[in-house]
Amino acid sequence: MKRKLNKNDEPVAAVPEPETKPAKPAKPTNAAKTDPEKKQKEAEPSFAELGLDPRLVQAVAKQSFEKPTLVQRKAIPLALQGQDVLCKAKTGSGKTAAYVLPLLSGILRRKTTDSAQFTAALILVPTRELADQVFKAIGQFSAFCAKDIHAAKLTENVSDAVQRSLLANVPDVVVSTPARAWHSVNSGALSLGRLQYLVLDEADLVLSYGYDEDMESIARSLPKAVQTIMMSATLSAELDTLKGIFCRNPTVLDLKEEFGAEDEKLTQFYAKCGEDDKWLIAYLIFKLQLVKGPCLIFVADIDRSYRLKLFFEQFSIRSCVLNSELPINTRIKIIEEFNQGIYDIIIASDEKSEVFGDDAAVEDGEAKKEPKKGSKAEEDGEQPKKKRKQQKKDEEYSASRGIDFKNVAAVVNFDMPTSASSYTHRIGRTARAGRAGIALSFVIPKELFGKHKPTSIKSSEKDEKVLARVTRQQAKLNRTLEPYNFNKSQMEAFRYRMNDALRAVTKVAVREARTRELRQELIRSETLKRYFEENPSELSHLRHDGELGRTTRQQPHLKHVPDYLLPTEGAKGLAADKLGFVPFKKVGGKERKHRKGGNPRAGRTFKTGGRKDPLKTFKVRRKK
Repeated sequence: MKRKLNKNDEPVAAVPEPETKPAKPAKPTNAAKTDPEKKQKEAEPSFAELGLDPRLVQAVAKQSFEKPTLVQRKAIPLALQGQDVLCKAKTGSGKTAAYVLPLLSGILRRKTTDSAQFTAALILVPTRELADQVFKAIGQFSAFCAKDIHAAKLTENVSDAVQRSLLANVPDVVVSTPARAWHSVNSGALSLGRLQYLVLDEADLVLSYGYDEDMESIARSLPKAVQTIMMSATLSAELDTLKGIFCRNPTVLDLKEEFGAEDEKLTQFYAKCGEDDKWLIAYLIFKLQLVKGPCLIFVADIDRSYRLKLFFEQFSIRSCVLNSELPINTRIKIIEEFNQGIYDIIIASDEKSEVFGDDAAVEDGEAKKEPKKGSKAEEDGEQPKKKRKQQKKDEEYSASRGIDFKNVAAVVNFDMPTSASSYTHRIGRTARAGRAGIALSFVIPKELFGKHKPTSIKSSEKDEKVLARVTRQQAKLNRTLEPYNFNKSQMEAFRYRMNDALRAVTKVAVREARTRELRQELIRSETLKRYFEENPSELSHLRHDGELGRTTRQQPHLKHVPDYLLPTEGAKGLAADKLGFVPFKKVGGKERKHRKGGNPRAGRTFKTGGRKDPLKTFKVRRKK
């Protein structure tokens, strides 16, 4: 520090400068004090702060994930620490990334010190569609470390030789259903001797789908130090069973607080009506566009899905069908086209809802009765009815669980599920990622069951009991179901059109539609492309059969809604292209031509394809 000098050049003591105090922080405004959400967002860690590999963080940023969701914030740190995790979180909450990211991070960390190649992670899922989505997620998250991460999917319908060749490269991660995984382990194609991670996605469904024996066999083949991660939308008895088989004192995450802001945007309705009114309301909702945006319609069985699709076709309402009969590649393609906005309506047959039906029956104190041998019916000489041979279905299929339907605006339970759990999984397809959604369920009252025989189904007999269970379950989550009110007098004007359409959709038409769809998939199959090139006659036969197979009666007049049927306040409910009644007489067209020099009312001719009407110009010659 330099000293100052006076006039006589003598040093003087320096005067201490006044200390500058740091500026006081501005007092928080009332808005800042009362903004707990802003404070919570500031406290939320980013993906980089969770301890993930930088290459994974880069891939996450490329996917436009801004902040980790609740399940990701809770599960990823525990998984990175090597703990077993059992997590229950809502459908669409980001469970896939919650286990894929720490799993890949652990593999990358291990490869920095150990270059040995072995299968380190096994991901088991109940359905093939979910396996495809998980496999794609692994590819997206490992985009910046593709050389270090190799994954394989074992759900394709391929021969054992092809599957063995897929596993010959010893993938780091294997995604499969339990049945396929155990088949590969049992045949020696897949080795689990050095497995480090085991993931069970939608774990509560794994045993319900009949994988119990496969899971027990896989458990016996696992090494002792395997880290297990289970993800589920519900906590059930099946989950407790799996927990006892695979986990060692797991950390249980029951993330109930996830139910909150998103659920406020889900509006649930139910409509009590007869079976025929169900078809009428569905026709009005989609034809008059009372529900706009992508929509999922759940029905009870495959025949029902095709019947509803053909019914909609009568009114020029475009839709597609999703069921277990279709090949897996076709189902994945349909889901992708729906997510891309090509289709606005998917009619999905939720056959797996019967899985939960037994639990629901026990809940009401009912037991499933099966005919026993030596019963009174057999003693009376009655023979059981023979069931017709059904098309082979894919047991590893579910439309209500696991499939990533994007931007679904509404879910319509055309047929009520058989349990409250299945209902929860169905409506979980909408109101995701902060978007609003609507759930509408048709309920058949007991006094109206079976009144409309052509379209009645057996499962709707207990709709009111299922609705009561659903109401109790949703009340626990602070949700309510409101009745869907509609004006029956205004609907009656459309009933005759609905009946015309239903009469055209016969059982033969439904059967032909099922076979026609499968026939078209054979024609478009990439696997059979080489065969058809060598056998062109087979391809021509398939196409010829497709042309002859259309048995549904076409009724063009049903495609348009006449203005006189619409209520005064509902005329604006149609889309921009106002479809009205097509008149029989031309308005502002050419005048009719009359014969020259005769009665203008006699011998009148019309222009019909350049020919005269033979009935109006017929002359009789008299004999002289």
